[in-house]
Amino acid sequence: MNVTRNQACRAPTNRDKCVNEHTLCQNQQKVCSNLLAPTKRDKCVNEHTLCQNQQKVCSNLLIIPALILSLSLAGCAATRVNTQAEVPPMHSISEFRDQPFVEVADPWEGFNRSMYRFNFYFDKYLFLPVVNGYEFVTPTFIQERISGVYNNLGEVRNLTNCLFQLKGTESLTTLGRFLTNSTLGLGGMFDPATSFGLERHDEDFGKTLGYWGAGSGPYLVLPVFGPSSVRDTGGLVVDTGISYGIYTGIDPFGNTGNSFAIGAGITTLNAIDSRHQKSFRYYESGYPFEYYMVRFFYHEKREIESGKPLPVE
Repeated sequence: MNVTRNQACRAPTNRDKCVNEHTLCQNQQKVCSNLLAPTKRDKCVNEHTLCQNQQKVCSNLLIIPALILSLSLAGCAATRVNTQAEVPPMHSISEFRDQPFVEVADPWEGFNRSMYRFNFYFDKYLFLPVVNGYEFVTPTFIQERISGVYNNLGEVRNLTNCLFQLKGTESLTTLGRFLTNSTLGLGGMFDPATSFGLERHDEDFGKTLGYWGAGSGPYLVLPVFGPSSVRDTGGLVVDTGISYGIYTGIDPFGNTGNSFAIGAGITTLNAIDSRHQKSFRYYESGYPFEYYMVRFFYHEKREIESGKPLPVE
């Protein structure tokens, strides 16, 4: 009778019945353990052993379909992966060697890229958080007044380089702007000179060198300052030296006893305001070749500002 019952359990249609009989076997085990008579206990144990064999058969019936299902799913996944062929690149960098953005001299590209990444992290984790804090605590009206004062001080650099380039009209206009905004504009906090038709002429010694025919030289990315060139780096050094010489000669805070501390504060605020006025953010252009794009546009912009015509296609 027990053999017949085991054969019946092997049939998938009798699986539920087999499970129910296993439940009865478990109940029978509990009854056997409570029997005190040895003869009845032995008989009960034998029947319980048959039920355990039946339980193993039922478990195997449940495991086999699960294995078949998992193997079929794995085969389907492997088939999908193998059917997708790798798409080869449509273009290579060698195809763009004749494009204008590749023509910029960049013999120190490895160094420049490292500095470009350094400036990105410097901006992200130090400079921009300070600038954002400054913008958060300072009202917009005050921000505009501070920017106006520093822009007016920048007219001194514009004036000296207009003179170096022998531009008489621009020199007179720049001098007029500086005097007007320094007096009527309360030190540059306001800009009445623009409303009087005195336009601003941004100049620096790098442009002056270009105006007199000096080439830009290799492209160079400076730490913190960003994109530049050999010529413009030299111009930056000269402009900084002139500004420092004028400030030291005048020494407006010499009698305070804290000239160095005040000067350091003014320089720091100038750096924060300069970054505040620039909207450029590293790696936010959405262009996959941002380094080349920035290099090209910087080079072309400086060549145009130096008075050189664009290359003919």
